[in-house]
Amino acid sequence: MTESSGPSGYFRDRIHILPVRIYYEDTDLSGVVYHANYLRYMERGRSDYLRLMGVSHRSLMVDQNPVTWTIVHMEIDFLKPALIEDALEVHTAYIRFSGARLFASQQIKRGDEDLVRAKLEAACVTLEGRATRIPIAVRNALDNYLTNGHDRV
Repeated sequence: MTESSGPSGYFRDRIHILPVRIYYEDTDLSGVVYHANYLRYMERGRSDYLRLMGVSHRSLMVDQNPVTWTIVHMEIDFLKPALIEDALEVHTAYIRFSGARLFASQQIKRGDEDLVRAKLEAACVTLEGRATRIPIAVRNALDNYLTNGHDRV
């Protein structure tokens, strides 16, 4: 697990870190990040986490038994606003999985400041939208990256 950053971020211990720069398009007229954009940044963090551990969304969708992910529950605390030109980090930890469910914790940080905190539950589903067990290859990969029940990143 490395701290050299590429376009998909990097791991520090078992936490995935994705750098995000705030551009004009991310903000409202006052230069404050629009709240829905935080969801996009967190989605990128979760996707790049999986990609770096060897699981791509595309490969899951073209498998013999294709699957994808859907968010079934999310709790978000908006603590402080991000501003135009801020350099942020999206911290993602996958905590545990069970059957079709995957649990994660995420933070968006500006330096040492927590801007956003979220906890979520995702479900593995068929392309028809039916819940299904997380594929064994994904479960095996996750075993090496879980934060062992710690729900804070």
